[in-house]
Amino acid sequence: MSAEGDFPFVVEQPCILAGVRWSPRSMRRRLDVLGDDVRTALSQAEDLQSVFDVVAETVRRLGFESCAYGVRMRLPYSRQKFMLISNYDQRWQDRYREAGYLQIDPTVAHGVRSTAPLVWSRELFRSTPKLWAEARAFDLQVGWAQSSFDASGSVGMLSLARSSQKLTRAELRAHEPEFCWLANAAHMALSAALRRTHGEPPPELSAREIEILQWMADGKTSEEIALLLSISVNTVNFHAKNVRLKLRSANKTSAVASAAGLGLLG
Repeated sequence: MSAEGDFPFVVEQPCILAGVRWSPRSMRRRLDVLGDDVRTALSQAEDLQSVFDVVAETVRRLGFESCAYGVRMRLPYSRQKFMLISNYDQRWQDRYREAGYLQIDPTVAHGVRSTAPLVWSRELFRSTPKLWAEARAFDLQVGWAQSSFDASGSVGMLSLARSSQKLTRAELRAHEPEFCWLANAAHMALSAALRRTHGEPPPELSAREIEILQWMADGKTSEEIALLLSISVNTVNFHAKNVRLKLRSANKTSAVASAAGLGLLG
């Protein structure tokens, strides 16, 4: 799989991270090795915990000690609307739940309305000083978080945490593309694992739809795919639209991510 096909983040638009404008080409180069390794590991993970273990190991590779993933899902087949999985200290997980901190956590409040990356700070938690103090007492001192949204109405947020070493502007300039990639990958893979856990069958895609998806995952445009398959651009777009509808995805990035998470790319 080439850099353009790294699972499951297909870079389509320039973006600004830590004040730096990243082109799609430069983002793909930065994510080459990390994305290929993680994509392989995620494709081999068989259940929710295995997927999370891959994410947690990647978090460690990126210089953090622990992580948490929370998702609010619209699941007609389940009463559970919110799920949280983390490798934080179990005592903190229990305290967070018992104190109802989910309802007042400013990172959650930010995450349900914005995909902008967020760095933990005293200022961020100024309205919830007790939550901030208790989290720091469990060595959750430095953190970064970002949310991902999908067309099904689900929103998931990945938080990265460590006990020391301030998250500097230089570190963000160097590594925030990987953080963002992982946030999107975690949402797509973990939410897909949750759907599998609850028994929702994956959508059925035709051979042509899968073929087009694979080329999309390699970063090819509709025009390029049309030339490769000797079909019209309109035909490519027709199949791509059907894929997005079947996968309940808002765009190409989301469709490729969902398909990879469901093991549909082969």
